[in-house]
Amino acid sequence: MDTWTLNPCYLYRTSPVGCPHTFGEHVKSPDVTLTDVVFYFSVFADNCNAPLVSSLPHSSFQSSSQSSVGYAAHNAKLNRRDGAGGWSPMVTDQEPWLQVDLREQMEVTAVSTQGRYDSWDWVSGFLLLYSDSGRAWKQYRQEDGRIVGNVNSEAVVQNKLSHPVRTRFLRFVPLDWNPSGWMGLRVEVYGCSYKSYVADFDGRSSLLYRFNQKSMSTVKDVISLRFKSHQMEGVLLHGEGQRGDYITLELHRGRLDLYLNLDDGRVRLGSRRVAVTVGSLLDDQHWHSVHMERFNRQVNLTVDAQTSSFQTRGDGHSLDVDYELSFGGIPLPGKPGTFLRRNFHGCMENLYYNGINVVDLAKRRKPQIHSVGNVTFSCSQPQLVSCTFLSSSSSFLSLPPPRPPASGGFSARFQLRTWNPDGLLLSLQLHPGPQTLELQVSGGRLLLGLHGSGRDGLWHSVRLDTRNLHISLTVDGEPSSNIELWEPVESRGNFFFGGCPSMNCHAQIPSFQGCMQLIFINGQPMNLSLVQQGLLGNYNELQLDTCSIKDRCLPNLCEHSARCSQTWTSFSCDCSGTGYSGATCHNSIYESSCEAYKLSGSSSGFYFIDPDGSGPLGPTQVYCNMTEKKVWTVLSHNSSAPVTVQSSSLQKPHVMRLNYSASAEQLRAIVSGSEQCQQEVVYSCRKSRLFNTRDGSPLSWWLDRDGERRSYWGGFLPGVQQCSCSLEENCVDMNYFCNCDADTDAANDTGVLSYKDHLPVSQVVVGDTNRTGSMAVYSVGPLRCYGDKSIWNAASFYQESSYLYFPTLQAELASDISFYFKTSAPSGVFLENQGLKDFIRVELSSPSAVTFSFDVGNGPAVLAVKSHLPLNDRQWHYVRAERNVKEASLQVDQLPLRFLQAPADGHLRLRLSSQLFVGGTASQQRGFLGCIRSLTVNGVAFDLEERARMTPGVSSGCPGYCSGSSSLCHNRGRCLEKSNGYVCDCSQSAYGGTTCNQEVSVSFDRESSVTYTFQEPFSVMQNRSSQASSVSTDSRAREDVAFSFVTSQRPAMLLTVSTFSQQYIAVILARNGSLQIWYHLQTDRSPDVFSPALNNLADGRLHRIRIHRVGKNLYIQVALFSGMENLNEEVLQAASKGFIGCLSSIQFNHVAPLKAALTNRGSSLITIRGPLVQSNCGALAESTSHTLQGETHTITQKLPKFMEIVQKNIKNAHDVFKNCLKLQNFVQNCLEHGRN
Repeated sequence: MDTWTLNPCYLYRTSPVGCPHTFGEHVKSPDVTLTDVVFYFSVFADNCNAPLVSSLPHSSFQSSSQSSVGYAAHNAKLNRRDGAGGWSPMVTDQEPWLQVDLREQMEVTAVSTQGRYDSWDWVSGFLLLYSDSGRAWKQYRQEDGRIVGNVNSEAVVQNKLSHPVRTRFLRFVPLDWNPSGWMGLRVEVYGCSYKSYVADFDGRSSLLYRFNQKSMSTVKDVISLRFKSHQMEGVLLHGEGQRGDYITLELHRGRLDLYLNLDDGRVRLGSRRVAVTVGSLLDDQHWHSVHMERFNRQVNLTVDAQTSSFQTRGDGHSLDVDYELSFGGIPLPGKPGTFLRRNFHGCMENLYYNGINVVDLAKRRKPQIHSVGNVTFSCSQPQLVSCTFLSSSSSFLSLPPPRPPASGGFSARFQLRTWNPDGLLLSLQLHPGPQTLELQVSGGRLLLGLHGSGRDGLWHSVRLDTRNLHISLTVDGEPSSNIELWEPVESRGNFFFGGCPSMNCHAQIPSFQGCMQLIFINGQPMNLSLVQQGLLGNYNELQLDTCSIKDRCLPNLCEHSARCSQTWTSFSCDCSGTGYSGATCHNSIYESSCEAYKLSGSSSGFYFIDPDGSGPLGPTQVYCNMTEKKVWTVLSHNSSAPVTVQSSSLQKPHVMRLNYSASAEQLRAIVSGSEQCQQEVVYSCRKSRLFNTRDGSPLSWWLDRDGERRSYWGGFLPGVQQCSCSLEENCVDMNYFCNCDADTDAANDTGVLSYKDHLPVSQVVVGDTNRTGSMAVYSVGPLRCYGDKSIWNAASFYQESSYLYFPTLQAELASDISFYFKTSAPSGVFLENQGLKDFIRVELSSPSAVTFSFDVGNGPAVLAVKSHLPLNDRQWHYVRAERNVKEASLQVDQLPLRFLQAPADGHLRLRLSSQLFVGGTASQQRGFLGCIRSLTVNGVAFDLEERARMTPGVSSGCPGYCSGSSSLCHNRGRCLEKSNGYVCDCSQSAYGGTTCNQEVSVSFDRESSVTYTFQEPFSVMQNRSSQASSVSTDSRAREDVAFSFVTSQRPAMLLTVSTFSQQYIAVILARNGSLQIWYHLQTDRSPDVFSPALNNLADGRLHRIRIHRVGKNLYIQVALFSGMENLNEEVLQAASKGFIGCLSSIQFNHVAPLKAALTNRGSSLITIRGPLVQSNCGALAESTSHTLQGETHTITQKLPKFMEIVQKNIKNAHDVFKNCLKLQNFVQNCLEHGRN
């Protein structure tokens, strides 16, 4: 362990930030060891818990009010019975608080609360505010929700702070109390004192730390400091060297940017790139801690509790800085007091550079420190008084105007910050009336009306002036906008900021939610302290003397690099371009393997697979070959053509590096999840040996996926240095292990590598082609794998007390659990994991219901899906449960999904500690009896079979015909167990036959059509019981459409799906025969039209189309699309031409409408017009027609990717396709059928 990793205490002779000032004394001795330092640090950390309140005088306590003298604030000491036994406010106090002055800056690590002695008065929940000066308060935010208080008057509840607070003043603000009593409070605060070295920078000053030598070169750097400022721009630290190295810490737009370059001289100061940005809202006048550690190229930057780690680019490992480091600005060389960038305006505390206390040296006027401008050593930062508007419906601040200026008119100016796009900022009545002036934020822009950007969380200044016959609006000092008036106007009555009482509002505009400060009316500052004391104006739903803005996108709880956006009360995730969907972009929109695509009814082609599902790896494109009995996953690389090698030797070998279409991590996941993998290596030689015939050492070799040298050229026995001919005993010369080692004029060693742990081949090295006439030609085939080990990995539970156990679930912020089960038992727990209080459980709660329950600290949450048919029918059933910070969901088979929205500002983290129990519980009660297979958690497949082999009461695998890895039923067909065999249920498949593999095709003429009317909206698109936000509802909408067709007609209508509200999807062939997909989800918008395949598909060949949508993510095979609107002229033209040709295997979600039309002709849901002839599209196709695999080459000439994800902002997509799906020539028939 190296000393520099000590955080935050650094092994130097001066005290770093966060350490007691006596720490330096302990490390002055040259005999001190690192063990001593670590021991001292741990003792200090454990000892910062001394009581700080018990010895304070009465004057250190204040409160908003007190019921009487006996209930005064100074009686609020823990376990004391002074006065009435604690503090209680007046019953009429609308905003009660208790304040404690610790007399000096302290590090606070915990608080304890107690109710009023021997009473029914206690506080069950409260806010904790802190401040340096007793003004400008900041709310302490626990990582998970509000701070929990008491449940009676005597028990002490201690809350340890997840991150210590350094402050002098604390304020307890009761939120909840005993409903049968009143508020009562006694408190204690725990912590310790700490040494503070402060420097104040006035925006025109800096400190220069000058080195003893010309330059300083370091491979390790530790920089730590605390700062506070009300400016969102300013340089905290800068250093640079002549050869291009530099380091800069800079505030920019309220965030902290670190610029760091170690050796790339091409990147100059003026064009530097931002290496990392950390933090948010750092211009809030409160202290923020910064800690940067660098070792060689590895950098950790921490701001408050958020850490970002990265590696610098290039090969350099040292930071070379010339002459000096500057703190507070970047001075212009030769011109003291002038700066290249805007310098810092605020205070810095405990500023350490590699253990050197910069402020202490400056304060003692040491020669290493040079001061530029006016740097003082006490923090005189002005405390700007802010107010927070809490409610979007009822907040307002009413202020009487001062005397208007002599020139007439009126003016108002203020600063605001918010996340909300809409809200009323200012409203006032005008004279002569009746007129009202309203200033509002609408869609993030400022609007001024008679009857800019402002939602980025930053402070913006707004100024409103009336002068002569103009009203002018100025934002952030930009040129003003003006409104001309017919006559002069004056203000009448109070100015309403942030909203107004309902009787005063001109229009129904949401109240402003955000912060305001520096409010001026008619040029006079408004004293908000007088407002708080009730001496000026009036207000409602307002917090004074604090800005309670919170960045809900920090940390970013959106997964897979999705973009986070927010309002005052919530955040949402934009999953566009990520390949994931859901409220937090947790769920992959792709299958995990080619085997999974095969089971869903897909055919051969290029697909994106996500080998770890919701895990971090991401999707990659592969080719899925489903033409054989086995489903092969094929991954290509950059060198598929044969390579000729000459003039290579061991000293100068030929080296070929193979780059695959997937990353190394993705390759590893695909290989490990497959049953078998192989890769063919063809090696043709002429006087080019693979092994030295004298000592057997390799002359050529290949590197495996880990970069290890391998010298076997076939088979699955890596320890044997042989070629395939030796393993098969058919080498041309049995004296050698390889044909090429016979050193003849022509030989060949072709082998198939099949040892999974070494695949794929990452590099080929050839070293024996430097002799006269010698040459080698080799090629490495693609990586080919088959099987998905997780799909049929199963365990059977035949004792109720038995279970399998696995390590604790890593599911703090998000988790998804999926599996199949079959049972005859009426109930049983599938899975359970517990913590101290939190838990997560999935169980069969009754013969027809699956329940998903959990508790993250907000109380138990329960989701249940009930089936109208028994689930204990000895058949396989699918379960998927998901929980994230925004919502939870439960899916069982094709039954309606159930959703539950997470409470606002509730606990987020699921804290588990016990083992994960599968098939039972820790109590060995309510165990599951039956089979579980394909258990996957957060994309990780659990090996149930391996664990079952060593567990009593559980056996590996599952008995029955439908439990094997061979797919007995195809194309979404469901295998059903029978006593003497099995049958395939093809009701949800577009195919027929005994194994659901027979194509269901119909030939249409110009007058033919089929209409299928849905009985009810698809539950997967809509969930009326859900209470989640519209954003997450949008993310749940989904369709899966697949069909094949053969036609020579163009234009032609292939398929439409429409609703009574004029929403539709239409799939047509345009006049040129190209495929077009029309998507209309918003009736007030034009449709989106996509033409993914520009070639003519009306060519008499068989084409397969698959369209898959999840929320805003759309994925199309042999086409590309995304879209939205009402039947357009071009769609109607295609419809008027009808469709002449053959359609087959049509699937829409779990409905097969074409098959239903053939098998249920008397159904009221089916409408058939014209002649309908059962056919075979494949047989009708021309002899030159291509299947999907054959079509690939043509399509990929048009598209860079055969299958693509198209990200379009499809809004309000959750009401799509409620009513009918049409396979037709006349589109209107669908709507007519609905009206009749």
